[in-house]
Amino acid sequence: MISKLDAIDWRILKELQADGRLTNVALAARVGITPPPCLRRVRALEEAGYISGYHANVDEVRLGFAVTAYAMVGLYSQSEADLRAFENRVLSWPLVRACDYLAGETDFMLRCVAPDLFAFQEFVTRELTAAPNVATIKTFVSIRSVKREPGVPMGQLRKG
Repeated sequence: MISKLDAIDWRILKELQADGRLTNVALAARVGITPPPCLRRVRALEEAGYISGYHANVDEVRLGFAVTAYAMVGLYSQSEADLRAFENRVLSWPLVRACDYLAGETDFMLRCVAPDLFAFQEFVTRELTAAPNVATIKTFVSIRSVKREPGVPMGQLRKG
């Protein structure tokens, strides 16, 4: 178990965040250690939850999901049970790719992708507005994605 990340751990995380397909040998060379301790460190980072998974960044539009939209959802009740019930429902909606519980005027922000505007509209009217405890919905359709970077800005944290 890792209690505190050292400089090598940070370099490993930075390299894997940039390219999750790196082989252990290539990763070890980039961070300046040999492959066996590098693999042990990666496994320890995974076990400690610093690395939660690996995935490919896919081109949504090329795959047929031309619409990216956001739905700001307000609930009638924000009791813990009602929040959990809504969150569990969100998990079953394939068009919802990200969901955040917010502080402020809106309770949840959903990031959705859909093949077209009609499919998004169908989702909003058949699923979202029909969900129990949903009081308000404001939707926004993205015109263009300017920046979408995965992970976190590694260089912004003070280490130590």
